[in-house]
Amino acid sequence: MTPDVLRRARSRPAPARWRAAPAVLLAAGLALAGCGGSSSADDATPSAAGGHDHSGAAPAEVKGPDQVYAGFDLAEPYRKAPFTLTDTTGAPYDFKAETAGRPTLLFFGYTTCPDVCPNTMADVATALRMVDPAIAEQVQVVFVTTDPATDTPEVLGEYLARFDSGLPRPFVGLTGEVAAVEQAQLASGIEVAEDNGRAHSALMLLFGADDAAHVAFDDGNTNRDIAHDLAIVAG
Repeated sequence: MTPDVLRRARSRPAPARWRAAPAVLLAAGLALAGCGGSSSADDATPSAAGGHDHSGAAPAEVKGPDQVYAGFDLAEPYRKAPFTLTDTTGAPYDFKAETAGRPTLLFFGYTTCPDVCPNTMADVATALRMVDPAIAEQVQVVFVTTDPATDTPEVLGEYLARFDSGLPRPFVGLTGEVAAVEQAQLASGIEVAEDNGRAHSALMLLFGADDAAHVAFDDGNTNRDIAHDLAIVAG
């Protein structure tokens, strides 16, 4: 994966659609330490047994002709990472424990993002309204800020309320110290945001009830793509 593709996969003005041929590596937003930020992957907590340890392995690959999902099929599933941050009530939120056994959408962004973040959250909200209510009831959406200096719990709560109104399960917003947010990205296999969190990965992971992500989305996917894959994962 070239540096150019890594840049294009991040949230920036006028984002480019970078999804290419099926054999392309999904290194761009799922890149590891060394590709972005100063945090060390050596400090990352290992993933659960049987899962993929994102702290030092090669990037996942997109599947080829047998692609199942409308998003990016991950040839090797990504496990939920054990990180704890602060939710919109000011309480600690253990991501892995709180979402255990529940289909979960995980996205890293920031509330003053002009395009990718609000578009992604709007697409997720629309997708949840498109699927069967029994599916929407199961799904937890978790939005982790990459700009914790600005995104306090109160700010995150107000921001996410614009999208989850009327949905059966409110979106969870998480913030914390910069180092903790960066470590959460590394532990999740997401490239660490730069430029005070404003140049961040555009990828979103969808975990199933097995706490593994077999599919990811980027800013080129639509609400219909998300709804399609939610029906597979949570149906």
